[in-house]
Amino acid sequence: MNYQAFAALYDSLMTDAPYDKWIAYLQRNVKQDLKGVSIYDVGCGTGEFLVRLHNSGAIVSGVDLSADMLSLAQKKCEQAGFSPPLYQQSMTELESVMKFEIVTIFCDSLNYLETEKDVLETFKHVHQLLEEGGVFIFDVHSISKINDGFIGQTFAEDAENMAYIWNSFQGEHPNSVEHEMTFFLEEEEIGMFQRFFELHKQRTYSIDQYREWLHDAGFSNIVVNADFEDVEPTDESERIFFCAKKR
Repeated sequence: MNYQAFAALYDSLMTDAPYDKWIAYLQRNVKQDLKGVSIYDVGCGTGEFLVRLHNSGAIVSGVDLSADMLSLAQKKCEQAGFSPPLYQQSMTELESVMKFEIVTIFCDSLNYLETEKDVLETFKHVHQLLEEGGVFIFDVHSISKINDGFIGQTFAEDAENMAYIWNSFQGEHPNSVEHEMTFFLEEEEIGMFQRFFELHKQRTYSIDQYREWLHDAGFSNIVVNADFEDVEPTDESERIFFCAKKR
């Protein structure tokens, strides 16, 4: 899966992303200062969250499936004055010689897994990477966000040096969506735009299903919240957060 164009545009698309809310949610749920805490950020993308975790005092490592994302993450982290370990892996096959106090999968990265088996395998690998009593925190799109917030919608932007058209359609599985993205990126040297097309697929499941998989993978003390707040999800919630401990 080639996300070259998406990687180049990712930070522009995520300009208004609430990274500070992710940090705050993490700190509230681990109930400790992040200084000196080892954190493995899965689906680290261009490294924005890694930089913010580092600035909070955490000892960070990152993993992503996309080499283009990791290249941008490396540059961003180096510009911020540090060089964390970065790995190119599928989250279904996570491996590390280290153990971590916290593993995160934020910004609905888990929704890119296409099968139920992939989700369970990811949870099992995360469990293996955690220290005893370690914490696993992730968020996913709610079922209503997939079905009502994405399917049948078109998103577009026309900026100075890039533009995109983003059409979302019903996916092949229940509670899944396919995003057809057409990007136009300016080639400054020749003063022309280059066209890229990418297909992104996302899928989500019920809260009870995620709970069951977490339990099967060896997690306990599972807390579920919604939309960055310490509140229980409702039918209108858009982003569901899970916090679980390795037992």
